[in-house]
Order: sequence, then structure tokens, then C-alpha cells
Amino acid sequence: MKNAREVPAVTSLPQSPRDESDHRVRRYALTMSIRIVCFGLMVLVQPYGWYTWVFGISAAVLPYIAVVFANAGSDSTETAAESPRRELDAPAPAPLDGPTAPPQVITIHEGHRDR
Repeated sequence: MKNAREVPAVTSLPQSPRDESDHRVRRYALTMSIRIVCFGLMVLVQPYGWYTWVFGISAAVLPYIAVVFANAGSDSTETAAESPRRELDAPAPAPLDGPTAPPQVITIHEGHRDR
């Protein structure tokens, strides 16, 4: 029968800092791309009307939103560490049968002797 201890899943680990940084950069670039589209629509869509103001306000507000989202880390990840002590439990050693002999000690002495 296999060992029944529960092993932590790899999917429970937090995202690596490099992957998190890449995700934030992609999210920032996407938001700023939407801002550029809003600027283009504000200028190119004719006749001007209420939607021109919506595009203009969106283009003005999106940089703030992009920076806030880019600087926000993944605070939603769980930071509690699992104790490794559970994984290191081992059975107690079996008692030795019979009398125990003292360990044999070998001593080496060196000195200056002429042969």
C-alpha cells in the first residue's frame, strides 16, 4: 500500500516573481493600448457628440488605472507556509536485542623515531 501522507500540490504554490512581473507588464501594455485606441476614436469618429467626451475621459483616466493595476502585486495569494515537520516524521528506531558492546577505539600515536 502506498504512503498515505498528504503531499502539498504544486498548484498551491504562489506564482513566481518573474511570471507575476510579466503578467503585470502585459496588463499595463493592454490598458495603454486601449488608451491609444480611445485617443484615435476621439479624433477620428465624426460627427462629434457625447461619445467623443467618453473617449476623451477614458483616454485621460486609463493611465492612472494602468499604473495602479501594474503596481498592485498578487496580494490575493496565500502566504502561509506549510510546515515541513509533517513530512520529516520517521518511525522510531527498533531497540537493539542483547547486550551492547562498547565501540572499538583505535588510537594512532606518531613520533620521531629513527630506524
